[in-house]
Amino acid sequence: MTSGTRQDTADRELRAGVVGLGMIGGGVAVSLARSGRAPAVHDIRPDAAEGLDGVPDVLASPAEVARAADVVMVAVVNAEQARAAITGDDGLLTAAHPGLTVVLLSTVALPVVHELAAACTEAGAGFLDCGVTPGDKAAEHGMVAILGGDSATVEYATPVLADWAKQVVHCGPSGAGMATKIARNVITYGSWRTAAEAAALARAAGVDPATLTTVIDAADPGGTTLLQLLRMQGDGSLTDALRQQIDTLMTKDLDAALDLAAALGVDAPLVGVARERAADTLGGGSEDTSPSGSPLPNLPPLPSDQRERGLEMMDRVYGPGLKASAGTADTPFLAQTVDHLFADVWSRPDLSVRDRRLLTLGVAASAGRADLIRIQAGGALTNGEFTPAQLNEAVLHLAHYVGWCNATATHQGITEALADHARAHDASPEEL
Repeated sequence: MTSGTRQDTADRELRAGVVGLGMIGGGVAVSLARSGRAPAVHDIRPDAAEGLDGVPDVLASPAEVARAADVVMVAVVNAEQARAAITGDDGLLTAAHPGLTVVLLSTVALPVVHELAAACTEAGAGFLDCGVTPGDKAAEHGMVAILGGDSATVEYATPVLADWAKQVVHCGPSGAGMATKIARNVITYGSWRTAAEAAALARAAGVDPATLTTVIDAADPGGTTLLQLLRMQGDGSLTDALRQQIDTLMTKDLDAALDLAAALGVDAPLVGVARERAADTLGGGSEDTSPSGSPLPNLPPLPSDQRERGLEMMDRVYGPGLKASAGTADTPFLAQTVDHLFADVWSRPDLSVRDRRLLTLGVAASAGRADLIRIQAGGALTNGEFTPAQLNEAVLHLAHYVGWCNATATHQGITEALADHARAHDASPEEL
């Protein structure tokens, strides 16, 4: 919208309109009327305004609403209805006039948002995509308006929006409001699925789900835990150290949930996904490690077969291809290495691969074994657990504990591992 268009309505009160008088649209119309801005309304049901306090009778078409209003909220069910209301034969844009702004409250796909925004622009009308929540509070001036669109249009429409929304949040350009609403819905319905799985576990264990509700209400009365992660990520309080601490507790507790689900025969797929993607959920810091036994997110669970688990763990520790070199592990030493050291020890969840790598580097350094240092450092570089600078810093630190002679071997092993890694990536060690 141009400044000239806005000026056309700057000297008079903005008129409001609503197309679609269902739970949300009807509630918006009631809130507008209660605020003293009785809207022009339309609905395919001729009697839709009956029982809506202060709302006038419905007009014959969206076009009639556009002629009587400046800011029109469209609260229909789906994209097809939104197109009909806005760009149809008797849609809002057929009666577009200077100052007309369309505010789409319906949840539709982003391509539809952009399509309707372009149509409004071509017709000389403003357009805002506006997710709303919670819908059952529409008639009580209790919803949040979640807006996408340019700042000038938002500023222009805000006096009308504020008459039915308790808070108006401008999320960004066209589409941003709809995307934010969709993301908010994921949290809502995802948490419902989480609650359903938790209730199933409780019920199978002989606990009334109502008791679970009582516990949750008592422990977290404000419901702050639900958004705690997002808040910590937003304010920068989720440090690497705290992330690692939460990861350890998170995977331990989810393992316990999976064990309980298996024991009780309860299907808990969301718990499995949460466990599998624990590191991904918490996000990456300077290191993206997980006590699941892998520094890499989104890896599948380890095989249940001991031999296969050990071989897979070897690849996760040292990089793809190592398990192939282990062959059939047909000697007692090799069999114990695969079946016990890697299958049962390296795969334990309470220490990450990176943690165990540090311990092993320390042991190899104390023995002065440059060859073992080279292997461990190579695995760390392959997995992205350490930068070259961090590995060289480890040499200096270890020198003060294992002695300068052993540290010389440590430095040699790490230098060779860095050279190996550089050759594999066609770079010099200084470029890594």
